[in-house]
Amino acid sequence: MITRLDPRTSADEIDDLRRRIAATRWPDDVGDDWSRGTRPSALRRVLDAWAEFDWGRVEQRLRVEQHLLVGDAGRRVHLWRSGTPGAPAIVLIHGWPDSFVRFRGVAEHLADLDVIVPSIPGFGFSDPAGRDEGGPRWNAERLLAALDEIGVQSFAVHGGDLGTAIADQIASLAPDRVTGLHLSDVPLWHTIDDDDLSAEEKEWADAAAAWESAEGAYAAEQRTKPQTLAAALTDSPAGLASWYLEKFQAWGDGDVFERIPLELILENLSLHWFTRTAGSAARVYFDRRRFPPTGRVSVPTAFGLFPHDIDHGVESFARRWYPTVRFTCFPSGGHFGAMEHPAMLAADLRALLENA
Repeated sequence: MITRLDPRTSADEIDDLRRRIAATRWPDDVGDDWSRGTRPSALRRVLDAWAEFDWGRVEQRLRVEQHLLVGDAGRRVHLWRSGTPGAPAIVLIHGWPDSFVRFRGVAEHLADLDVIVPSIPGFGFSDPAGRDEGGPRWNAERLLAALDEIGVQSFAVHGGDLGTAIADQIASLAPDRVTGLHLSDVPLWHTIDDDDLSAEEKEWADAAAAWESAEGAYAAEQRTKPQTLAAALTDSPAGLASWYLEKFQAWGDGDVFERIPLELILENLSLHWFTRTAGSAARVYFDRRRFPPTGRVSVPTAFGLFPHDIDHGVESFARRWYPTVRFTCFPSGGHFGAMEHPAMLAADLRALLENA
């Protein structure tokens, strides 16, 4: 079943959000910086702007754009489709804590292509996995079925963060349909014995382990007890904004408001708030732990890495697992490079299509 998305948030829900923001109970202020987590002044800036944000205007745009819900109730997948029907297709898969909003700018630079941006199940308008479902491979199967339903049989696919594993699994499951794979991370879930790692690869693996120890508390919580966190993210605008904003700041270089348009930050927050999916989005980490990705990719693969991302990758390791055709290190950008430098990422995606 395919239906057109018709989002219409009630005035009462919007008023409720604003009341909650106005009633925020602020924690004690131990210094206006990022050293202990979200900077108080940055959170106040976001909450002040969010209280004035015109979500109704965003919904009007969503109704004009082609947003589809594919599948039966309870198993629906949201697909945003833009660009040129009949042109070569490319599927863009987001990560956490963002959404399809990640690719707004990229889609504008690929208007001559058939661009499909799914919402990962559990994010935004896509229904979450059931209790005994989930993981990258299951998500890949859901997205492949949705693409089949709308008649997209051949496509390139890009993924970043959580989307990396899902795009990888799509290419592994359907090599006859995928014309090329583009990733913004080199997945560490592919493992080999430490004795077989080069010095550069060992240094990369050690750096990833050190980062996980110093900065990975959020992921540990979401992998192990996401439902505990879900209450705060669903009930408190300040809690949701603080949890997300710290990552938008930390996973890049420089001030978050200079790198990422505030409009995109607010649209992403509003999407998770009004659909009440911040909890199910966090739970994707729990599902990934239970159902890790498997298999091996055989389609042409390109990597486009942003220097201030949390994972810098090593080309030799990528070539062990992927038939790599290109390995690009961008001059700037971080984990949310698609928001920071949409034209740069779009150009690299276009190169994949031209050379696949």
